Amino acid sequence: MITVALADDQQLLRRGLVALLAQERDLQVVGEAATCAETLELVERHAPDVLLLDVQMPAGIRADGREGPADGIAIAQELHETCVGTRVIVLTTFGRAGYLRRTMDARAAGFMTKDAPIEQIVDAVRRVHAGLRVLDPQLAAQSLASGPNPLSRKEIEVLRAASHGGTSEDIAARVFLSTGTVRNHISSAIGKLGVTTRAQAVRAATDNGWL
Repeated sequence: MITVALADDQQLLRRGLVALLAQERDLQVVGEAATCAETLELVERHAPDVLLLDVQMPAGIRADGREGPADGIAIAQELHETCVGTRVIVLTTFGRAGYLRRTMDARAAGFMTKDAPIEQIVDAVRRVHAGLRVLDPQLAAQSLASGPNPLSRKEIEVLRAASHGGTSEDIAARVFLSTGTVRNHISSAIGKLGVTTRAQAVRAATDNGWL
């Protein structure tokens, strides 16, 4: 029996997938989570063989009061670093080459889009449990063509904060940097991405899955 857990903040989609997986005789769904913090607690509690993991979920608050990881890919990275036996398949609406690259950098076992047929998802669960990797071939090709993420860690942090809107002063307060430093990071990101405005930089980085 392969034990499976699901993490997705869209309850309707999550429950539907649980119902479909429950029909498979060799799969057992052992838990669900709707935030990043809940996901880590779920894995710690049940140690599932495979975790189907959304990219964009609320961080949530852990039992010790700390905020959860920023997104599903950060969860995959944390699970890899803690050497748990759970194999991760990132299952997302956002079929972007950049997300695939980040997923592989986080040492996840698979990357699929949510519109994949349930038969493919079930097959992916079995394959990653067997030690294989499962990747969307079209996105893999796009990822190779798009090249590596040109942004620095700080530029990503600043653009992520900028995606919530506000002035440079507002962004500086969110990331605990000076206003001048924030402006320098934004200017550098704009140059690297070949755009002309902060909003365009956020959009370009988001579309490539770099935020």
